[in-house]
Amino acid sequence: MPTLQNDLLLRAARRQATERTPVWMMRQAGRYLPEYRAVRAGTDFITLCRTPELAAEVTVQPVDIVGVDAAIIFSDILVVPEAMGMEFLMEEGKGGPRFPSPLRSRADIDALQVDGAVERLRYVYDALATTRRALAGRVPLIGFAGAPWTLASYAVEGGSSKNFDIVKRMLYDEPESMHALLSKLADVVTAYLIEQTKAGADIVQIFDTWAGVLSKDAFLEFSMPYIMRIVEEVKSATDVPVIVFAKGANSSLRELADSGADVLGLDWTVDIGEVRTAIGDKVALQGNLDPVALYASPESIREEVRNILSWYGNNPGHIFNLGHGILPTVPVEHARAMIQAVKDISTELRASEAGA
Repeated sequence: MPTLQNDLLLRAARRQATERTPVWMMRQAGRYLPEYRAVRAGTDFITLCRTPELAAEVTVQPVDIVGVDAAIIFSDILVVPEAMGMEFLMEEGKGGPRFPSPLRSRADIDALQVDGAVERLRYVYDALATTRRALAGRVPLIGFAGAPWTLASYAVEGGSSKNFDIVKRMLYDEPESMHALLSKLADVVTAYLIEQTKAGADIVQIFDTWAGVLSKDAFLEFSMPYIMRIVEEVKSATDVPVIVFAKGANSSLRELADSGADVLGLDWTVDIGEVRTAIGDKVALQGNLDPVALYASPESIREEVRNILSWYGNNPGHIFNLGHGILPTVPVEHARAMIQAVKDISTELRASEAGA
């Protein structure tokens, strides 16, 4: 494999010095790009995920078009429950992803297939290998998976939810069943991430999108132990850095900093400087611009970028990102303005510190 020409993300993840702050965006291969929409016009979402050449094409697009410092493989967190035997639908205009036969009993959970699930995700590994060849060493390639709690939420609710009442009822009334489900998911996610690194992922991220719907006690019982288990096993089997992004779990940031992960992703509701002070240099931090800020003028975006970079300070270990995924109607030029602002301003701040 070619030597990486831009390893800023990997160095920042390991809290090593960088010439400037690396930047990428969650959901950066997506509908805000006309080039992505052109590819999607000819296929459906699930076929796009399952066709390595198409997945690689859209994965590389934001590197070429907006200049991010990393590519993240185009896929979906819900391919894991699907690989475990659940029917998965992504129907346009019908409220997003759904499982028409959700898990509602211990028997449903026991029927989930762990054996063979990782092998059924071969198309993701093929997409990673294809993307790595297409990148030709320009930037690192990020692999990812959903955290067990978030995957369980979708699998039990049958899709997204406003109140998460069905999955929470199981959590409170049938904790043993919930732990059985989470353990199965953790086993598959661990093996899945390890296979992604073998296929070409330079770094991996665990997305706990629905962490914030749990109380702190519930998060520490039903999410955190499984995240820690995955991190420990991935890191013992590979030498790639691990990012954990538990959206909304801001009361548990100290515990997350002790999870074993290399990087802690932050949503936009916390002050990154205060988090840095609170947790010290245990982990690198990723984030954390409000995604809606990208609808503001390029001048306002630049000011917000400067604020976050200044709040973090001239310490190693910052990866700039949004506090969640880029929204589909953001103007491309605004995304590009944010990325260029990170590059310009972080370079400027490094230079001023060096000359002080």
